[in-house]
Amino acid sequence: MPAKNLIKQFIKRCKRLEGDPHHIGLGMGIGIFISFTPTLPFHTLIAVTIAILLRGNKIAAAIGVWFSNPLTIPFFYLGTYKVGTMLFDNSKPFDTKYESIKDLLGLGWDATIAMMAGGIILGIPCSIAAYFITRKIFLKIQLKRKLKRKLLT
Repeated sequence: MPAKNLIKQFIKRCKRLEGDPHHIGLGMGIGIFISFTPTLPFHTLIAVTIAILLRGNKIAAAIGVWFSNPLTIPFFYLGTYKVGTMLFDNSKPFDTKYESIKDLLGLGWDATIAMMAGGIILGIPCSIAAYFITRKIFLKIQLKRKLKRKLLT
């Protein structure tokens, strides 16, 4: 299946999410926030757990973590590292080719803490924006559904 069709199918599935737009937006915000943290391969588990605790949409949280994917992870992690090192005035070289938290810890606690701090700093505004954008989109989707049902009855 061509990539264009996969993207269309993914968007179609996302639009089918049911529930309160607030909870869907909250789930998406949580997922995107977690995607900025260096907690791979636990992104989905962490995001869904937090979504359960905060009553966000679990599926939206799982979708949100895919904001961080094999194409974007090197940029995310380099960005979070640079922000974290600026915060802690630490300038160790960074290799973006680690594959797990164990590899990251091998870089040392300074690098791990810098990435966590940078991820939190970058993740907060992105997750807030994701909440409001997702909430607005789902308010519109649900309004269209209601209007369509009204027209059909």
